[in-house]
Amino acid sequence: MKTADKLWLVTLGVLAVVAWLRNTRWWGEAADVLPILVALPLGAWLGKPWTFTETPFRLHQTTLGIGVLLTVVGGFLSITLLLAAGWTCLLWAWLRERTANSDHWRLRRILVFAFLAFPWVTLDLEPVGWWFRLSGAYVTAGLFKAIGFHVIHNGTELTIQGAPIAVTAACSGLKVLQSMLIAGSFLAHVLLGDTPRYWQNIAALAAIAWAANTARILLISVASLTFGQEFAMGLFHTWGGLSVLVLMFIACWGLFQWQAPRQSPA
Repeated sequence: MKTADKLWLVTLGVLAVVAWLRNTRWWGEAADVLPILVALPLGAWLGKPWTFTETPFRLHQTTLGIGVLLTVVGGFLSITLLLAAGWTCLLWAWLRERTANSDHWRLRRILVFAFLAFPWVTLDLEPVGWWFRLSGAYVTAGLFKAIGFHVIHNGTELTIQGAPIAVTAACSGLKVLQSMLIAGSFLAHVLLGDTPRYWQNIAALAAIAWAANTARILLISVASLTFGQEFAMGLFHTWGGLSVLVLMFIACWGLFQWQAPRQSPA
């Protein structure tokens, strides 16, 4: 790796820190947000072996231009999602020119982890959390009605058999959504990384995350009806974030394992 490469990595590091510190609203939820910092080291590990060409240092001009544009617009509008996309483009502008063409198909897959290494879910996707809650409450109400329970449904408020159940902001799954996406991307890379299905399943991760969070809302409702609201909204609810992460992991593992290529017997 040449000196210019190291300077470019330092530049990327500075830009990453700026992207994280430009809006520190995530600090109030640091315990849930900081785990996403594992995304970059995880991507670097999955990208091994790293082999750089001996050609002179250069950056892919088109990708560089897109990255600069996204970074400037994201900084001006304070949209961390655009900053993350811009940073990922800047990283690829370097990797695309400094690695062999034969490695590009493999390295493109780890760009997902670069994009997920910034707190854009917490900072930019609050409306998504609302829709997760609203749709989760709707599905829960529909399922309980289908099995004969008396249900009153009003937005994110449910009354099932006279028991009030509120799908609060803590039930949105937003705090662990990005961690779920990273875990799902890791499983997709391990199980499907060598197949065209990798990108299809990366695109499906948001839907899987929604299904896992909706299952959590359903489980909390069942616990409330079975053991009482105090139990459901106490320790059971506190561990809900971990439970939805586990559900997401299990769902991804099963789905990706089912799609993974089967090895022929020796």
